[in-house]
Amino acid sequence: PAEVAEYSAELERLSSDPAVLRDERTVTEKGSDEVRSIFEVHKISEVFARLVRDPRVVGRARQILGSEVYVHQSRVNYKPGFGGKDFYWHSDFETWHAEDGMPRMRAVSISIALTENFVHNGGLMIMPGSHKTFVACVGETPENHYRESLKNQEIGTPDPGSLAILAGKHGIELFTGAAGSATMFDCNCMHGSNGNITPFPRSNVFIVFNSVENACVEPFSASSPRPSFIGARDFTPVGP
Repeated sequence: PAEVAEYSAELERLSSDPAVLRDERTVTEKGSDEVRSIFEVHKISEVFARLVRDPRVVGRARQILGSEVYVHQSRVNYKPGFGGKDFYWHSDFETWHAEDGMPRMRAVSISIALTENFVHNGGLMIMPGSHKTFVACVGETPENHYRESLKNQEIGTPDPGSLAILAGKHGIELFTGAAGSATMFDCNCMHGSNGNITPFPRSNVFIVFNSVENACVEPFSASSPRPSFIGARDFTPVGP
């Protein structure tokens, strides 16, 4: 509880810091000034930098991936009560492969809840087992598409037919738990979350560890890589 309280306080501090709010790494909700996400948070905040280096966090990633790891992406997600928008179904690897140049599925994500996750406040939904199927998204990626996609993903999302097949085969699991709960999942898992119309906020810190043996190259289906605060180009292993 003491650790969670520290992270929650840092979450509040970041969302009210004028310098952070002006930073391009801060994404607001579509149609409002509410903070949606703050990217590269482990470089903005020493509190979250320590969390990334915590053996309980990075150690699990090393164990799962079987190698040293680096941070491909980090962010805090704010899903405030009454107004938090949804994150549509997607596989992270599809975007990381196409736009960031991640060669293979050697990345793992950890989502650590900073508020309680109920069944009704927009918690993480996953199709367990879907990581074994790659779903390509049809269509060309527009220039600088990341600016809009981080607010609301409309282009490059899986087609309804593929989603229906995966959901029918694997089902959908929704993760609940107290603040401090953690969920780790494969980079190719199909996942998403509903909007939050309850009074109860749902915030989390999200860290993506990629194997150093799987460092990104040139994008496989985009004219240029996304900014490094979304897809890192520094492949230095996370230290102890």
